[in-house]
Order: sequence, then structure tokens, then C-alpha cells
Amino acid sequence: KDAASADESVESQMGRLPDGDKGVDHLREIFHPKGFTDRDIVALSGAHTVGRCHANRSGFDGAWTEAPLKFDNSYFTEMLAKEYADETTAKGCPQKKHAATGTIMLISDLALLESPFKAIVEEYAKDQEAFFKDFTSAWVKLQENGCTDLRETL
Repeated sequence: KDAASADESVESQMGRLPDGDKGVDHLREIFHPKGFTDRDIVALSGAHTVGRCHANRSGFDGAWTEAPLKFDNSYFTEMLAKEYADETTAKGCPQKKHAATGTIMLISDLALLESPFKAIVEEYAKDQEAFFKDFTSAWVKLQENGCTDLRETL
């Protein structure tokens, strides 16, 4: 029998991804029980180097980086280089905005500037290849999370 609604067929989205308006403790509450390390958390957060927030979907609004269609380590370099001011979106969500470029960071992004996350952010800002390597590992872990009997090749 097919599900009559998405509520019947899909696991709740609550708790699957971190809330953008929370800090380090929340990031760990979401990721550690799923087997992710602090390093994995920082690497996966680097996915914010591409794309943007859409107010009609999340309540947050804006791109994290100046080149939001390019996958690189600019999320980390920009996070370290820029100063962000408090802003509340039209949907009432708190975020941070860089005045000159209009790029944003969420509270959960800037939480990565706290110890011990900051050392990893600084490493990725200096070494894009280290970010790519760790992101690949964490992304595979994310995609395979909860799956059993996976094969190395098809």
C-alpha cells in the first residue's frame, strides 16, 4: 500500500540537520549520535561554500560566499577574513551579514570559530586539498549513514 501522505512515508526532518540559529552544543547533539566527529562537522559545514539560504524555505536569506556556484574552501577563508553584523531576516530569523558583500553566516556557521572547531576551520582555509579529502570522507559517511550491507563496487 502506498502512503497517503509524506507524513506516512518519510522520517521526520526534525533533528536530521542542525538549526541555523544554534551553536556548538547543538551541532554536536545532531551529529555525534550519528557517528560524526567534530572534524566531520566542520568538513560537512563546508558544503555552505555553494548555494544560499532562501527565506521562503528556511527563514534565512543570502549566500555564504561571494562565488556561491563554486565548490572550494572559500566558506572557511571568508569566515575568517570578514566581520559580520547581526541581522534579522524578513522571516524573523537571526543571522549575520557582511555589509560590503552581502554574504551571510548563520549562528551555527560562526560557532565553528570556537575551540576546537576553529583549528580545523583555519586548516581548511589554508589547505583546500585537506578540506576536499575530509569533505569526501564525511560526505560518504553521511550518505551511507544507517545503511547496512553496502558493497564497495556495484
